[in-house]
Formats: sequence, structure tokens, C-alpha cells
Amino acid sequence: MHIPIKRSKTNQIFGGVVAGLCEHYDWDPAIGRVLYVVLTITPVFPGIIVYLLLWLLMEKPE
Repeated sequence: MHIPIKRSKTNQIFGGVVAGLCEHYDWDPAIGRVLYVVLTITPVFPGIIVYLLLWLLMEKPE
């Protein structure tokens, strides 16, 4: 099962997941990364698990 959003090939730091989401929705990747880190340090959002799942489910960059 894959989701139709591709990971970023040019704007990646670790796996390109957050940058790929930001490119798909026309957001600034720096702001997306900051929001993701803020959500990850909250106890309600399991950020590392969600990141790894998205990494597996998102399409590879071409």
C-alpha cells in the first residue's frame, strides 16, 4: 500500500518525508519541519512512529 505523495529528492534532510508533504501541499519545508518537531515533542503525537510509517508508505522520488 502506497500513498500518492512522493518523498522529496532535492529537499531532504533524513528521508524527505516532511519535505515531500510540504511540496505536495505547497508549504515551506522549513515551517513544516518546525511544526513536525513541535508536534513530535508533545506526548500526544507519536512523531517517530508516524515518520517511519510515512517513509514506508510514501512513493520513492524519481
